[in-house]
Amino acid sequence: MNLRPCRLLPVMTMTLWLVSLTFAADPADTGPTISAKDLAAGLAALQEGSSYVRLRLEVKHPADTTKIGLQLQIKQRSTRTATDLVYQVLWPKERKGEAVLLHKAEGAPPSGSLFIPPDKPRSLGASEFKEALFGSDLSYQDVIENVFAWKDQKIVGTEVLNRVSCLILESRPDKQASSIYGSVRSWIDSRRLVPLRVEKYLPSGQLARRIETTRVATDDKGRFIPADLTVRDPRGDSVTDLDGSRIRHDVAYSDRDFTPEGLAEILASPPASGP
Repeated sequence: MNLRPCRLLPVMTMTLWLVSLTFAADPADTGPTISAKDLAAGLAALQEGSSYVRLRLEVKHPADTTKIGLQLQIKQRSTRTATDLVYQVLWPKERKGEAVLLHKAEGAPPSGSLFIPPDKPRSLGASEFKEALFGSDLSYQDVIENVFAWKDQKIVGTEVLNRVSCLILESRPDKQASSIYGSVRSWIDSRRLVPLRVEKYLPSGQLARRIETTRVATDDKGRFIPADLTVRDPRGDSVTDLDGSRIRHDVAYSDRDFTPEGLAEILASPPASGP
């Protein structure tokens, strides 16, 4: 299903990032109308299920010069307690087949494998999850963890962001979350209930990532989701733009799709939807 010109994007869990809520808010209300716990739980729950995404990733360094341009496919399978995720390069030809497999279970640190043809897949070490995904401003940790599933959630204020009223949700991990971050703040559009900005902070308090939503659209289920994302690491001068072109939910995957052996198999077309 091609959704242009409304260019959809997954995320951050950035897969993701395929987030919206099923409960309504009063468009005239600029203050919190629900609890932080309910807000976070709704956001976390909508990352459950399976999906297939095609997108373009561009890294600019400096900000006006394209350094990396990739077309990717993303396969995701999530339940309340575990997430499996595969990012695979489809283009350019010289990088086709590069892939990363990530897994995160509740109460356990993330695990994964990296595949760069013609070598065999290799396991990612715990310290590698802070490294860049395909040379972008996103880390492996960014795309596999679901910050809305963390237990410590607070609404710490409201702010008008680009003329849109937002609730500011602060999420903090406990020890079981195994995160490289000390806290995450999300600016949630209080009318459409979509994250318009996410800031991730190291345990030291230093800002490590800023993710901005530059367009909001609807997905194949009619829900509002972030479109066109820009990711910045304030510690450097590069910028990553993410532009999704296709999204499908309720996709039927086999267990092999989320194994190191399955990384060597590039799909020419989206998998079939489930029943």
